[in-house]
Amino acid sequence: MTTRLTCGILPHRPVWDDGPVTDETPGPLDRATGAAAGGAAAPDEAPPRRRVRLLVSVAAVVLICDIVTKVLAVKLLTPGQPVSIIGDTVTWTLVRNSGAAFSMATGYTWALTLVATGVVIGIIWMGRRLVSPWWALGLGMILGGATGNLVDRFFRSPGPLRGHVVDFFSVGWFPVFNVADPSVVGGAILLVALSLFGFDFDSPTRRTPESAAATPADRPADPPADNA
Repeated sequence: MTTRLTCGILPHRPVWDDGPVTDETPGPLDRATGAAAGGAAAPDEAPPRRRVRLLVSVAAVVLICDIVTKVLAVKLLTPGQPVSIIGDTVTWTLVRNSGAAFSMATGYTWALTLVATGVVIGIIWMGRRLVSPWWALGLGMILGGATGNLVDRFFRSPGPLRGHVVDFFSVGWFPVFNVADPSVVGGAILLVALSLFGFDFDSPTRRTPESAAATPADRPADPPADNA
């Protein structure tokens, strides 16, 4: 009689006994935390790593395109002899630029080199906390363009920190530029727009006053304890 009653009340419980439940018995949260501490990557670490990969990939593409086009421009173009693309409006024009992007601030080559170096270091430092993919795109554009021009500053004549940047593309009245220049400017414009619209580099979504003041979402209620 006792055996039949026990089987009817506890049809889903195993026949063995795990012993009494104490405060030291690990729960599901403790087991998940222990698994993460044991060597597996925590879920929160994955997005920053993906964003860093995106940043580095964008920067690498911009840098490679910038270096290759500058090498071709130096090899194929002659200074002072523009090559027409669309009449006299759009041309290939080889220019050695001692200033910043679009031939600005000429005569301050060494200062511009130090500023660009600081920008590169700052972007690398921010990459550790980067979460937003759009910020990764913008920072990657700036990093690739700044690094491309830094290569010229360090390795082209007249010498390190004073090297002149190779520019080769001319559009109308606009100053002659290269691949790195619009990449830096475009990335900066993107970051300014993201900041104005409330997208922070350490947040994957738009941050609003309501979301900043909101409390964390309620977790599902724990199932009732089985005291049978």
